[in-house]
Amino acid sequence: MNPAWSVIFLTTLIGAGQGLFLALFGIDVAARIGVIGTAPSQLFVIGAVISVLLLVGGLAGSFFHLGHPERAWRAIAMWRTSWLSREVIVLPAFIAAVAAYGYAHATGLNCAAWIGFGAALLCLALFLCTAMIYICLKFLQEWHTPLTFINFLLLGTASGALLAAAVANAVWPSIAPLLAALAGVVTLFAALTRGMSLARNARLRPKSTLQTAIGIANPKIAQKAQGAMGGSFNTREFFHGRSKEVVAAVKWFFLICVFAVPLLLLVIVLTAAAPQWLAVAFGVQYAGLLAERWYFFAQARHPQNLYYQAIS
Repeated sequence: MNPAWSVIFLTTLIGAGQGLFLALFGIDVAARIGVIGTAPSQLFVIGAVISVLLLVGGLAGSFFHLGHPERAWRAIAMWRTSWLSREVIVLPAFIAAVAAYGYAHATGLNCAAWIGFGAALLCLALFLCTAMIYICLKFLQEWHTPLTFINFLLLGTASGALLAAAVANAVWPSIAPLLAALAGVVTLFAALTRGMSLARNARLRPKSTLQTAIGIANPKIAQKAQGAMGGSFNTREFFHGRSKEVVAAVKWFFLICVFAVPLLLLVIVLTAAAPQWLAVAFGVQYAGLLAERWYFFAQARHPQNLYYQAIS
């Protein structure tokens, strides 16, 4: 598939926003039940503002791959059958819930915890809707696996927890190490599940071949032309056009930037009491997530490329 940068920014930005909210709400719950000390409301207000900015930024970025952005509202029409329509409904609802959560903390409303609980449910629903857009496509074997949902959830939570640690370092420094440790644990789990998906996809074999496409079993079938002299929608949208070497380089880049470097920096933060590296770790990880999401789309082999991408 040919990755659209608008979708890459959409999924990574809202994932970080979701993870940030979940991390802060977890701290809020822990403080309310007495596991940790009383948390300053400023932490949740600032965190909610940043989360909303990330979510709105992702939503705004999604408009750039629409042919007619003015018709975007029609996306909700198929909510009964379309995961994309459900995402379009859940995302604004989650943004509103996070904004209400921040407002409740800013004004001292007693219902902040209940608003946060509702926002947490919407957050998980949003992770599910986003992932199911890709999981439901059975003909794209690389996406059609529960690992897609697990990776969206863990990668978003990891980046959000790391951002939460960086925010907490400026507002409530004593809790930053706990959030950094949480980010490290989630990043480790994300590395495990992303490695599992890479190993699974490497073993996949296409269900369709030139032979099955035309009903001829001869093993020596070779395509000589596409049947067109110029490009088309199919050649632009369903194949990234990069060499295998470039795709492999992107894979190693995201493995290093999403997992190896942030984990190393988190070790430094926790062992050398150097919280200033938290913001750097988040920046490196987010750059890696952009590459990871590009690879996620580029790795999917659309069956139509059996025809359109074979040129002698």
